[in-house]
Amino acid sequence: MTAIDYINFAAAILTVALGLMGWLAPRWTMEVLDMKAGPSNMAYTEVSAASGCLFVGLGLGAMVLDQPLAWVVVGLAYAGAATGRVTSIFRDNAASRQSWTFFGCEAALAAWLILANLPAA
Repeated sequence: MTAIDYINFAAAILTVALGLMGWLAPRWTMEVLDMKAGPSNMAYTEVSAASGCLFVGLGLGAMVLDQPLAWVVVGLAYAGAATGRVTSIFRDNAASRQSWTFFGCEAALAAWLILANLPAA
């Protein structure tokens, strides 16, 4: 395995670990993210799905496939998350140390996974 492979797998393990927290501990995740459930408790299923199992599947899929384009897809997912977060920071006046930290982590993972794994042109 190369250094790129080790870093890719570390990013995937982190992705799966974060997804497991969203999936198995949605109340804790919502507390960390400053989210609250409404009368229907739909928020718990949303966190379990979108902040949980989606990332578990994404990370596990990339590890199983272990192909450059699979890693790029994970990077594109993080790029999408970073774009949505930075848009909200400015649009919704949601700037905080936590939101900027999350953005930085998402942007860094996106940059690595995309740039390190794009096939040479």
